[in-house]
Amino acid sequence: MIRILIIALFVLAHAPQPAAREAATPRLKELVTVTADVVRIGDLVEHAGPAANVAVFRAPDLGETGSVDVGRVAEALKPHQIANLDTAGISQVVVTRLSRAIPAAEIEERLADAFAGQFGLGEARNLSITTDRPLRALHVEASATGELAIARLNVDQRSGRFDVQFELPGAVAVRRAPLRITGTVIETVETVIVARALSRGDTVKASDLVVARRRKSDFLNGAIAAGEAVGLAVKRPLRTGEVLRATDLMKAEVVRRNETVTILYRVPGITLTVRGKALEAGAIGETISVTNVQSNRTVQATVEAPGLVVIAAPIPVVTAMTPVVPIAPAAIPEAPVERPAPVELPSLPLAPRANLIAPAPAAVPQMTLAPPMPPSQVPSLGPLALAEALALSPTPLIEMPAASKTPSTQ
Repeated sequence: MIRILIIALFVLAHAPQPAAREAATPRLKELVTVTADVVRIGDLVEHAGPAANVAVFRAPDLGETGSVDVGRVAEALKPHQIANLDTAGISQVVVTRLSRAIPAAEIEERLADAFAGQFGLGEARNLSITTDRPLRALHVEASATGELAIARLNVDQRSGRFDVQFELPGAVAVRRAPLRITGTVIETVETVIVARALSRGDTVKASDLVVARRRKSDFLNGAIAAGEAVGLAVKRPLRTGEVLRATDLMKAEVVRRNETVTILYRVPGITLTVRGKALEAGAIGETISVTNVQSNRTVQATVEAPGLVVIAAPIPVVTAMTPVVPIAPAAIPEAPVERPAPVELPSLPLAPRANLIAPAPAAVPQMTLAPPMPPSQVPSLGPLALAEALALSPTPLIEMPAASKTPSTQ
């Protein structure tokens, strides 16, 4: 009896266990993830044994997923003595290659940071980047943990065209196929867009406007904020989606042309009202022409409210008189007066028979006569001698009349 018990225990101890036999059986995986660029047997089969490091398929691209039929997997495993493969009833094996994904938004952010403050561009948040090809996420090896950096940057400042090449330390994929991006970069500003069609004279409401970004160079002048536009009137018809500028707006007209208005005449202590007719439209604070319908006179009045214009009498403004302080005239230096040098005139001979004496310079010229002579001895002065005598006097005392001919008597 004891011998039989010992034999039974020995058989049980050396008998193959079901769990051990199941663990040793190669089992095909349904979902496979790899990090290398090839798929090995150990990636596809559990308990592959010595053949686990043998590469049998090329892995999908970084971040991509592919599938392979079980039949193709079995054919690839036959040369490597993978017997009794348990396929577990699956028909395909799905293989995914792990990667580190750099989103397209991060790539665009790197571009904007590289352009900001250079090439005549402003802040990165105001830059709009358009690439020639749509940006996609960049997949690199999961082991590449470095930062994406600019390796080469070229920008045409006039057109905004750019050509950029990136690098990433430790990324074999980027080293094999460099990431090169081309496109256009422009600086933008927030602009106000009309959300619905507006007619001339319509008052702008907040619901009529939306804010969008447009090229900055197109709005160097005339840009207006949405808050500044609300409450103003439109000068011209505007289409939906059209950019709103300051030149498109005006103060809202509260008085229409040919509208009946109340004319208020206001002076200190007196207020008069009369009915009138507006000859032109106007906004609050503007001066327009109105007609007094009673007197049929046209006057200028200021729009104060809808249907109300005001004529205010001017109030004289009295200002304090400032005393005038006399200012002593500045001493004006006397300019030296150049006096001409005295000219010595040659003495002229007197007429032979005129005894004339020149008067003293300070006295009135006088004529001194010689002592009386007998009548028989007085010489007669002819016309020539008399002219010469008168010409010598510095101040002529006698103005001789023109000579006249008298008929001679025979």
